[in-house]
Amino acid sequence: IDRIYDTLIDEDELRICDETVKRVADGLPPRPYSSRELIQELGRYLDEGQAKTDSIIQAAYQHGVPIFCPAFSDCSAGLGIVAHYHERRGQPKTSFDSAKDFYELTQIKLHNPVTGLLMVGGGVPKNFAQDIVVAADILRAQEGGPEPEMHRYAIQVTVADVRDGALSSSTLKEASSWGKVDTTYEQMVFSEATLAVPLIAGYAFHKRGWEQRPQKRFADLLVEEPQAAASV
Repeated sequence: IDRIYDTLIDEDELRICDETVKRVADGLPPRPYSSRELIQELGRYLDEGQAKTDSIIQAAYQHGVPIFCPAFSDCSAGLGIVAHYHERRGQPKTSFDSAKDFYELTQIKLHNPVTGLLMVGGGVPKNFAQDIVVAADILRAQEGGPEPEMHRYAIQVTVADVRDGALSSSTLKEASSWGKVDTTYEQMVFSEATLAVPLIAGYAFHKRGWEQRPQKRFADLLVEEPQAAASV
């Protein structure tokens, strides 16, 4: 038995996860992948009849919702990639491309000027999602065009204490000082996530604003670019 916060996890099920990720990686053309691409392939694997019917990853794959995991190596699923990497040492293999992760998420920002964040917890994903505003500004400076807007809306649900000034506990007003988040529509929610997030989700669902909103398939923006022909 393993533990994450107050959740118990079956070690045998984690090993099944590791082995499944390795199996998917073994079947991919060997090259560097963003975490979004790898997770999309996991969704495809599930969608093609592999046991589960209530998977978030599978549903995201079906609806073109990209999932990024900037610290993929630091999780159980990442161990499956390590096993794949070890087995194929000295040969072409599937690997992570963290720069591509950042670039792909920035592309979503560039194609959608008005953006918002709902952050549950903090750490790497929080900073990763906020930093795309800065990255978009750097790309804009290279190519010209309008200055990207900060994230217009932001909510963070966290139990982190603001006193230490760490990443997870830094407030959204501080993020504004970096040019990442506008402070007009921002809210820090100091609460345990399993209490606050269902209330937020339930409120949003029952307001029914989503009914008239067109579906956005952000994953369709992130098609792999063809490789340039090598010069002779």
